[in-house]
Amino acid sequence: MTARRSSETATAPRSWQKSHRLTDLVAELQARPQSTAELARQFGVGQRSVQRDLEALRAMGYPVQEGPPGQYYIPRNGTLLRPAEVLAAYTALRLAHHHSPALGGHYRRALHSLSLALPERVRHTLNASIRTGSQGLFTDRQMEVIAAAWLDGQVMRFDHRERSGILRAGLELCVYFVELSRTNLAPFVIGLNRQSGTIETYKLARMSNLHLLAERYEMDPDFDPQAYLSDAWGVIGGEDTVTVTVRFEPDAAYRVLEGGFPQSTLIRGDGFVDLEFRAGIDETGLPCELMPFLLSWGARAEVLSPPEVRRAWLAELRDALDRFDRTAQAAC
Repeated sequence: MTARRSSETATAPRSWQKSHRLTDLVAELQARPQSTAELARQFGVGQRSVQRDLEALRAMGYPVQEGPPGQYYIPRNGTLLRPAEVLAAYTALRLAHHHSPALGGHYRRALHSLSLALPERVRHTLNASIRTGSQGLFTDRQMEVIAAAWLDGQVMRFDHRERSGILRAGLELCVYFVELSRTNLAPFVIGLNRQSGTIETYKLARMSNLHLLAERYEMDPDFDPQAYLSDAWGVIGGEDTVTVTVRFEPDAAYRVLEGGFPQSTLIRGDGFVDLEFRAGIDETGLPCELMPFLLSWGARAEVLSPPEVRRAWLAELRDALDRFDRTAQAAC
């Protein structure tokens, strides 16, 4: 990166070079404490130039401070993350970026900001691992409106396309929370629907015509996102849940017993494995977020109860068989 910075500014006026370097220097010092030797290598200048830059930043009002001996930093709002914490946050954010087309631009910029807190040799490898492209530009813009509504406490109006295809227009929401679905990492918005007075969840990709209203709102102090999402397999939580009992075949037992499934309880493990799953239900009374997981096991899992979930599970399997079993169709 040192070579890139040097080549980019080689033909630029000296005053522009320094202005550009000072801007980058602020970001570097806000990310983590660094020595003048480290900064000199990164920017391709001498240590004395870096020292003059630090003096210039102080003159401009930046609170440049000396931390560990010979290392300088600029405090940010909040505390600086330790390297292991940065890597943990970077890894989690990269997972969302890698597996979800939504918020691509925001994810990339956030990953770059996190990488600034790590040494140059690590940063280069991390940034090279990030995909580029225009994925998620639409949801990027939507998230900007949602963030403004939530952080400033402004009511947001929007339209939402339901899974059924029906368009709900003119919804007004007091944003309480933003959550990623565990199943596909798609972002959802949770908040108070002013018309119905109920807490509802909306998929970001299905929201359109977002804009802020002049009216403001206060967060409900009793809203607890952990409690609301406690029975969610993705983002559908709340008080309405169902407990589904599933029997897994012995050849799937080892995978099931590895665990890692939310809201699950082992009730039998003698060859066959029986598990109970608790999940939130939608307006149809079914655990729509749990169903894809159950179907993904194919013949290795059988839904035992409750009857309505078993019927829905069987109907999905029969529909797939009717559509794609060419042999059975030819025999008929």
